[in-house]
Amino acid sequence: MQDIQLFFNKLSGLLWGWPMIILLLGTHIFLTIRLKFPQRKIFKGIALSVKSDGDSKGDVSQFGALATALAATIGTGNIIGVATAVSLGGPGAVLWCWLSGVFGIATKYSEGLLAVKYRVKTSDGTMLGGPMYALERGLGMKWLAVLFCIFTIIAALGIGCSVQSNSIATMLRETFNVSPYISGGILSFMVALVIFFGIKGIAKVCGFLVPFMAFFYVLGCIVIILMNASFLGKAVSLIFESAFSLKAVGGGMAGGGLMVAMRYGIARGLFSNESGMGSAPIVAAAARTKNPVRQALVSATGTFWDTVVVCALTGLVLVTSILRYPGIDYSDGALLTKMAFSKITFIGPLILNVGLITFAFSTILGWSYYAEKAIEYLGGKRVIVYYRIVWIVGVFLGSVAKLSMIWDLADSMNALMALPNLVSLILLSGVLARETKKYLWSGGLDNYE
Repeated sequence: MQDIQLFFNKLSGLLWGWPMIILLLGTHIFLTIRLKFPQRKIFKGIALSVKSDGDSKGDVSQFGALATALAATIGTGNIIGVATAVSLGGPGAVLWCWLSGVFGIATKYSEGLLAVKYRVKTSDGTMLGGPMYALERGLGMKWLAVLFCIFTIIAALGIGCSVQSNSIATMLRETFNVSPYISGGILSFMVALVIFFGIKGIAKVCGFLVPFMAFFYVLGCIVIILMNASFLGKAVSLIFESAFSLKAVGGGMAGGGLMVAMRYGIARGLFSNESGMGSAPIVAAAARTKNPVRQALVSATGTFWDTVVVCALTGLVLVTSILRYPGIDYSDGALLTKMAFSKITFIGPLILNVGLITFAFSTILGWSYYAEKAIEYLGGKRVIVYYRIVWIVGVFLGSVAKLSMIWDLADSMNALMALPNLVSLILLSGVLARETKKYLWSGGLDNYE
């Protein structure tokens, strides 16, 4: 087991070296410039997300698709992931995580656009789309589409299933002394009740759960930041200083300089918002939308909410808490988060516990859909029911197993998923530019495809 853990640790370090950082952040910046800063329309996307294109082709509403994507993205990455980035990369990792979100809005926009542009309609009327269809139909690279699906399936069982159920079981055991076998059994049953209803069932549950959990968590973060208000200015200054420093920040604060801050900040940013990974466009393809750009704008808001808002607030909570309480242990990401929230008697732990449980549960639901569509692309609908059974078993096993190497495995699978998707985004950037000009910059946003 130690050898396996060492292997994934080295693989994660290799995949998340300078080449991957340059490719990912470079794609974000390239698409931002090529598409003339679609970030400018983020509030238009927010407005569209609560409107209905009910007479358009698709399986769920635009909000339902966004809620499902947010369910998969707003998870432990927003809480434990950001804390891990701070503990390993220093305060500067917060800024790189945030910047990956700001520029990643253009990438998430592009993914959603291609998902609708190249989606297909099955014999039973459902919509299928995502990077695998963009690679096959847009570029003729079916072999790369197959690789993307394989990486998606592996990643889903890790970051979308076992790590999430493990987070819930661990939290319930430490807080309420609930046996992992009991929490795992209940969680597996609840997941089964939802996923066997397919995308409509998942979207319905997520449409209710996501707004509630996000509001509850954001409110808690704001309360803690207000409590630490006297340290807010110093925290922001430290974050910027650490983000661009060529050497480790002094004063006992964690951090290894620019490269380390970038590596962990961008890696955790991707884990959190999934911009460039290619997962969210799988559900975006199921949305009822008049044209690809409308859903692209709605999809882009997912990165805005996830990273620009939620991860930023988490980062400020953590850094201001470190400054306010010098004795706090920031060497361990999970412990850092727990200590920061525990400073608010009763309310803090409640916010953290409810946030982690709801975030993790919704992530399991969202990623189950991504995995199913990858399975369906490779083997057809007949194998989905078997994969659902595997998924439910994976939820239970994740609850009772020790997953010490899961973060390195998650980072590795994220990178391997991202590579084929980034290829499609770069090579199809001309299509993205034409569609964006046609519908967004030429006043055709309300036109049908």
